[in-house]
Amino acid sequence: MRRTVALSLAAMFGAVALLLGLGTGTAQADGETVFGFLRNGLTPVAGIKITVAGPGGFTASDTTDAKGRWDIKLPKDGTYTVAIDSKALPKGVSLRDKSSQSRKVVVAFGQNKPVLIPLGKDTRKVEGFWTQAAQLAAEGFRFGLIIALAAVGLSLIFGTTGLTNFAHGELVTVGGLLTYWLNTGNLPHFLPNGPKLPFTVAAALTLVVCALLGWANDAGLWAPLRRRGTGLIAAMIVSIGLSILVRYIFLYLFGGSNQSYNAYRGQTGLHIGPLDLAAKDYLSMLVAIVVLMATAYALLRTRIGKATRAVADNPALAAASGIDVDRVIKVVWISGAVLAGLSGILLGLAQGVNFQMGFQILLLIFAAVTLGGLGTAFGALLGSLVVGLFISLSTLWIPIELKNVGALGILIVILLVRPQGILGSAQRVG
Repeated sequence: MRRTVALSLAAMFGAVALLLGLGTGTAQADGETVFGFLRNGLTPVAGIKITVAGPGGFTASDTTDAKGRWDIKLPKDGTYTVAIDSKALPKGVSLRDKSSQSRKVVVAFGQNKPVLIPLGKDTRKVEGFWTQAAQLAAEGFRFGLIIALAAVGLSLIFGTTGLTNFAHGELVTVGGLLTYWLNTGNLPHFLPNGPKLPFTVAAALTLVVCALLGWANDAGLWAPLRRRGTGLIAAMIVSIGLSILVRYIFLYLFGGSNQSYNAYRGQTGLHIGPLDLAAKDYLSMLVAIVVLMATAYALLRTRIGKATRAVADNPALAAASGIDVDRVIKVVWISGAVLAGLSGILLGLAQGVNFQMGFQILLLIFAAVTLGGLGTAFGALLGSLVVGLFISLSTLWIPIELKNVGALGILIVILLVRPQGILGSAQRVG
């Protein structure tokens, strides 16, 4: 049995390494860049030359395209001078500030540095309280949906197995990193280069890989531990160790830099009423809503969904009723991994990808699951929306650095009033 578990774990980690294109050598950045959009108000300004000069006599230039975008790759991190050919600007278009004609920017290791060169008159205006609140509510709703995808999977796993899986965040990270590699073709420390697939194709392949990893996770580790009668506390400690191990494998392979998908860097906002969100934000919300609704339908209307709820409610009674509990748990692990991977993909759209992106939101995922009610998928969804909205809206009154603290504070307050969570059922202790 021990040999089977060890071989399965080795195969699982080998699959992760192979899928991500493990190479050898010294960790290095994917490449530093400076980029920006040249616009006069909302109108793109094309055909303007942007020149970048830096250490060691480096000089490179790019011409703004039809969308006003320019993008220059740099040889390394350091201080660079970005200059614009202001004489080529169209008639009636001028620099807002003459100091913008040439400016120094500091580019960190592995950074994609945006550079703003403002044109025309300053059209900025201070928004009112309710406009800010509407904008923050939309951002919080988007973030809550991203958390919900991961939280629903974690809640289903807890409900059917009793496992508090601290390695769930690493499945979120796999979704972001693998999609990035398939989409851009580059990752620090990786050989060979990725295939540079369109984003949607890369995302679809990533979800397939996540499904395989979810199956391997259960078949190679958790199912053997369940058969051996491993206690839940011991299993939780195993998940903590697995989380740390996989996270530092990601660090070794990916490096510590933050990257973004090829087609989604520097998108401009779309104004809909008081809201100003990028097209990718509206897209991610739509995808998350559709997937969550499909998950809810599957849980309520399909045979496997009803069996999942039965196992979560009482595994012994479900087994006595003829339900294949092991099969249900395998389906839950696969579904949970796919949902976590999708969460990572959408999180990468919102804030870029890095080796600890899943770990960074893991505490919020646990907060959402606990707030909604342990083991209830719909509670996890509701708890995620509460956490996302509170994190975002709280910045109206508290510093942005403390927004996560506020969300955990509201968790404590609610659980003092309702210990079982919003949709959880009260249980006797003892």
